[in-house]
Amino acid sequence: MRFPLHARSRPREIMSAFPLSGGCTCRHVRYEMKTKPLFVHSCHCTWCQRETGTAFVMNAMIEADRVVLTSGEVDVVDTPSNSGKGQKISRCPKCRIAVWSNYGGGGDVVRFVRVGTLDDPTPCPPDIHIFTSTKQPWLTLPPGTPVVPEFYDRKAYWPAESLARREELLKLIDRARP
Repeated sequence: MRFPLHARSRPREIMSAFPLSGGCTCRHVRYEMKTKPLFVHSCHCTWCQRETGTAFVMNAMIEADRVVLTSGEVDVVDTPSNSGKGQKISRCPKCRIAVWSNYGGGGDVVRFVRVGTLDDPTPCPPDIHIFTSTKQPWLTLPPGTPVVPEFYDRKAYWPAESLARREELLKLIDRARP
């Protein structure tokens, strides 16, 4: 199901909500997300279900330099991923809550902030529901948000601004490769 760009754009109040603060449960790790994310995934794959212990994960994809650690430190745990490229999950060393991930394809320049760790996650609703072919059958998705069975074509769903930011990220990723 595809929606025209105007139906996928974020409401003005969401766009003006940034920066946003967040952190872990024990408040040892605190961070600030400086700008709106590139895109927010609600991922229903079985890997995300297992890693979170729930039906899906909400990840706000954003440039790593736009997420600033304001207190504490994170413990980075290397884990396998379905893509085979792995991911680094940044967790609080005390309460072990995952605050963000860096997937192998994006290296250290792209973070997937766990929306649920934001003090107010309201400004980061899902832009798309992905890997719904493995969605739990008892979960009903709300109307109005694109739903795809696996992954998707970014050009079909991302706003132009996010696509432009992604092009800059790709340059950084290429420079960081050995």
